[in-house]
Amino acid sequence: MYYPKTFTVESVTSGHPDKVCDQISDAILDECLKGDPQSRVAVESFGGHGLLVVGGEVTTRAKVDYETVARSVYRDIGYEDNLRVIVNIAEQSPDIAQGVNPGGAGDQGIMYGFATNETSEYLPEAIVKVHALAKGLEDMRRSGDFSWIKPDGKTQITVQGGRIRAILVSTQHDEVMRQEDIKRMLSDHLIRPLVGNGEYEILVNPTGSFVLGGFTADTGLTGRKIMVDTYCGLAPHGGGCFSGKDATKVDRSAAYMARLAAKSMVANGKAKRCLVSVAYAIGRVEPLMVEAIDENGKSIAGEVVRGFDFRPAAIIERLNLRRPIYRKTAAYGHFGKAGLPWETV
Repeated sequence: MYYPKTFTVESVTSGHPDKVCDQISDAILDECLKGDPQSRVAVESFGGHGLLVVGGEVTTRAKVDYETVARSVYRDIGYEDNLRVIVNIAEQSPDIAQGVNPGGAGDQGIMYGFATNETSEYLPEAIVKVHALAKGLEDMRRSGDFSWIKPDGKTQITVQGGRIRAILVSTQHDEVMRQEDIKRMLSDHLIRPLVGNGEYEILVNPTGSFVLGGFTADTGLTGRKIMVDTYCGLAPHGGGCFSGKDATKVDRSAAYMARLAAKSMVANGKAKRCLVSVAYAIGRVEPLMVEAIDENGKSIAGEVVRGFDFRPAAIIERLNLRRPIYRKTAAYGHFGKAGLPWETV
């Protein structure tokens, strides 16, 4: 289980259209959980060109104004344009509920968790740095000293032979800004302070201009940045997205438990790198499989099974997942952040 000699990882800012949708979906989930911890939520958001559509299935006793929540998130991210909002949310199908209510999985699927001893975050160093660049870009904008930076942005790092070879930052900006000034300021105040000096190529706004961004220039959709959410392609992702789903959906909760299991294996010296995989059938309580391999491809599944219960209800109880903690996961990755229950070994 080794990375290729050459690989690239990416992140996006909270103002990227897909991430806007993720945050809206998770903010709605949080509001439902505040009023009813037993809420069942599966919300998707789609936005673009002046329109936001929020749809899905929700079963809750909470009283939530979905449109107000969505608009509040949009403004909080930093956008000021007015959106036309359409809400189309129905109650969860009873066919699904009959399998979930006894503690069964909310869907079939395969989930993965990964950890490595490379960094204190137990993530590959390149992933830590690419998220730091994206978050740093937002921090620069919110500081007030770089008001020409606008909410939409992306970052990327290319590694070759263990060394960073290229760094890419694309940021939405005021029309009056010159590209050479943008590159100079981002190099001096973002890239070098976070990555250090080195023999790497710096690319900033490769198209030459990035004035229009967000829903004005592009569309966004919940769940379209799952690699940014997890391991940037350096470890597998099972396919299901996280945002907008309550913890009975194992494509979210089991991925969190798999991350905790993998991180625990590494933190306790059982492996230098660990990949945990788990699979479910909809409505079934016990997982179909649990596997874990170390950096040499050796199975350490026995250690994981002894320490971690992957039944959906057990995951929810152990990680206390019926709390409104999800919006803060919806930008800059779901892993490696202090204070989240699946990060506490």
